Amino acid sequence: MTVREILKMGDGRLLRVAQPVLEFDTDALHLLITDMLDTMREANGAGLAAPQIGVDLRLVIFGGFDRNPRYPDRPLVPPTVLINSVVTPLGEAEESDWEGCLSVPGLRGMVPRWSQIQYTGFDQYGDPIDRTVSGFHARVVQHECDHLLGKLYPMRVRDFTQFGFTEVLFPGVAAAEDD
Repeated sequence: MTVREILKMGDGRLLRVAQPVLEFDTDALHLLITDMLDTMREANGAGLAAPQIGVDLRLVIFGGFDRNPRYPDRPLVPPTVLINSVVTPLGEAEESDWEGCLSVPGLRGMVPRWSQIQYTGFDQYGDPIDRTVSGFHARVVQHECDHLLGKLYPMRVRDFTQFGFTEVLFPGVAAAEDD
């Protein structure tokens, strides 16, 4: 169990397209997932993608492993390990909301995301996952899976008047809510 360094925007490794996981239920995969969980918890993240810690694999974790002080008013997302994900929008409706990222600390931006999605993939044991979700759950999945495509949320911001430092955009917000 190790807390890993989270790569920051500007590191070229965050821009690569991640490679599929080829073997499930291995000691190495379980150790990586444990390290990711430890890292996400330490940083109070809502999710974490393997590329954020320099591991070039199609693996994300997200959800309510613990109550998150950065998102106290958001609905709980089920704790999920998602491997080799496919995200499919269901309809054309989008919702915009504020996002932050552990790889883009101290900043927030208004990001449009599909309102409802289906996501599929596998858990760490190779068992299939197939969920249809909306709202915050859909936003978290899309955000984390973007990392697997080499995308950071600022690349999706459409109006840069709604992008900036958390402390300026939201004066008085507790440091625990900062990215």
